[in-house]
Amino acid sequence: MNAFFDSFKDHFLISMPHLDDPHFQHTVVYLCEHTEDGAMGIIINRPSNIDFTELADHLGMQIACPWLTSEPIYNGGPVEAERGFILHTADKSWSNTLKITSDVSLSASLETLEHISEGNGPEAFRITLGCAGWDAGKLESEIANNDWLVCEADLDVLFHTPSDMQFTAATKVLGIDMARLSPDIGHG
Repeated sequence: MNAFFDSFKDHFLISMPHLDDPHFQHTVVYLCEHTEDGAMGIIINRPSNIDFTELADHLGMQIACPWLTSEPIYNGGPVEAERGFILHTADKSWSNTLKITSDVSLSASLETLEHISEGNGPEAFRITLGCAGWDAGKLESEIANNDWLVCEADLDVLFHTPSDMQFTAATKVLGIDMARLSPDIGHG
């Protein structure tokens, strides 16, 4: 491994105003993995038009907890858009759970969704369709181009902040007011 490589695993990527990719405009991405070979993350602040009821019906699951029925399913990113990912607190794990940190895990199994629908899921979670991925060097290039602000992930922002407030909350972790940033800064 390169001695100069800095991993941003367990960090937020906050899209800058000039980032014109429609998949990532005004998004916060939680980085699940970041190595010299590439990076993988989940967009956490983009609810889809699908809720847990629709997903459970599609998968033939019963929902035991009424509060779950309107739980949104999020657009996690443009990669593997039909595949489900569950970003969750690490208080529960299943056979294919990837432990990201001592507090955060990632699962992608029907078993995890079944436990959630039965009310036996983790304390907090975000269910997404799709993820975000970068080949080797691509994310570093985008960061160098100032497409993303990077900050340490905050569990409260990740799991307990409404999606429409996560972008602002994540920027406040850095002490920045994005409304004051011009997309033209440095481009004269």
